[in-house]
This record gives sequence, structure tokens and C-alpha cells, in this order.
Amino acid sequence: MTEARPGEPGAAPRRQPGVVVRGLSVSYGDVVAVSGVDFQIEKGEVLGLLGPNGAGKSTIIDAITGLRAPSAGAIEICGVDLLRRPADAKRKIGLSMQTTGLPAAITPREALEAFARLYGVEARVGELEARFGLEAKSGARVATLSGGQKQRLALALAFVNDPELLVLDEPTAGLDPASRRELHGYIGGLKREGRAVLIATHDMDEAYRLCDRLIILHQGQIVAQGAPGALAARVGAAMRVEVHAGTPVQAEWLSAEPLFDHLVVDGFTVSFSTANLEAALARLMAVLSLQAVEVVSLRASRASLEDIIAELVQRPGLE
Repeated sequence: MTEARPGEPGAAPRRQPGVVVRGLSVSYGDVVAVSGVDFQIEKGEVLGLLGPNGAGKSTIIDAITGLRAPSAGAIEICGVDLLRRPADAKRKIGLSMQTTGLPAAITPREALEAFARLYGVEARVGELEARFGLEAKSGARVATLSGGQKQRLALALAFVNDPELLVLDEPTAGLDPASRRELHGYIGGLKREGRAVLIATHDMDEAYRLCDRLIILHQGQIVAQGAPGALAARVGAAMRVEVHAGTPVQAEWLSAEPLFDHLVVDGFTVSFSTANLEAALARLMAVLSLQAVEVVSLRASRASLEDIIAELVQRPGLE
């Protein structure tokens, strides 16, 4: 029995791109904010856009949502040319910004109704309030909502036009841990529904949790892209470890160990990066045990965005 070829009856459908960006450049006068950026987001995929302030994240978001015309390049939103058919393309986009800019006295119900009128669609107020847990706050003023409730309202507003592409700008900034987990659950649901999702964030841990792929920007250009774990491992900084000992640690005990990258030994404290956490910790414990050094505390965390960008910038051409 032969397998069906793509396009034949019984063949698995090909994933369709939600966004295709080619050669995107944006300038503000003589200042080039984004230069020659290419990327694609598949439907059912979450793509993370990361970079320090000024890297070009907001400019790219403005360009692909039609808020700013590019200086050069092409943008397709779910098969629609944004530059040639902006109105049709924008109907496929839902945008959730870090702040909504809503009047303090407006209520979630009123905001949803107003956005629906702008899009020329049915408001579906009850459906959206139920989906994003806003029923109890339907008639409350926006000024009285908590940070998590405001972010849920921002997502509900982004869903008014039932978009195929969701663009989320720093969606969990300033939220408490419980609200962050709740919002992460909503974002995971968007992927399962087959929507294309673009998230701009500074939070590397959030990117690991939510994104299928990452694009890292520096000075308006892509310096690397790929799966989160693979990207961090390629720069040798998958995890950062910090150990506090009960007695001073001698640097020469650890300096020859290949598992420890960027090793720093400062009295009672040892810190290093590693792409193989399990092996590195086993070796560290073995060495310290031989020297009768007691471990008081140990903390392992993912490499920060700053760590990864610094490594990438030092190694130009890494792709």
C-alpha cells in the first residue's frame, strides 16, 4: 500500500502559514529600526519575538498589524497581502497590547460592544466574557479591574473578530504568578485551536514555556532563530547554576572541567553555565564531596535573554 501524496485523497493536509514576512525593513527618518527581516509563522504555532529594548520588536509588530508601513519588504497574513489589501488582512488579526488604553470608566461589556462595532461583527459579549472569565466583571469599570483581569479583557478584545493570527505584546508583564499561569493556559488554547500566535516578550522562561520557535533580535536584525532549548544549547548556555558552599571553594578544583562554561569561583560561591545540567551537577557534587565541601544552597535557572544575546553577538554568523 503506497502513501497518499500531498494533495491526493487521504493525504494529511499541509500546514498553512499564518504569517510570511520577507525582507522587512522599517526606517524612522535616517534611523533604521528593522533591516531585512524574514520569518514565517505556521497556523497552530507559537513564535516568540525576543530582544532587548530597541531591538525592533515593537516595530515589527506595528508593521505586521498594519499600524506602520514598511520601508521595504512584503507581508502576508493568512494568504492575504497586507500592503495591497490592508483591510482584508487586518480582519484576520487580533492584537493584544501591553496596555489597552481603554477609558477608566468603560466596562468590559461596553468595550467588547465598541470593538465589535469597529470591526462590523456581532459582539458575542456573553461568549467572550465566559471564555476569558469576565462574567463577574461585565459591568465593572476598567479602573477597578486587577492586572490579570485587564489582561484577560485585552485577550477578549483581540478575539472580537475571531482572528486567525493573534499578536500578543508582553502579555504577562506585571502579572502575579497565578495570573501568569492562567494566561499561559489561554495562550496554549490558541495554539490547539490552530491559530498562529506571535508573542513579543523579554521573559526567557516564558518563551521556553509557550513558544515552539524563537526569533532573537539585536539592533533591528535577526541574530538567531530556532527551538528554545536548541537555541540555548547552541550557545552553550542552556542553564545557569549558582552554588553556595559552607567553606571556601578552590577555583582550581573546577576550572579544568569541560561541563562548566563561564565558571566563576568567588570564595563560598560557584557559578557557571552548562548545556548538560544533570551531568554538570553530578560532577560538581563529586568534586566538592572529595574536597569535603558542604553545599549550603544550589539554584539552577534558564539562561537569561541577556546571556543568550550577549553570546550570540560575540559569535556573529550563528544561524
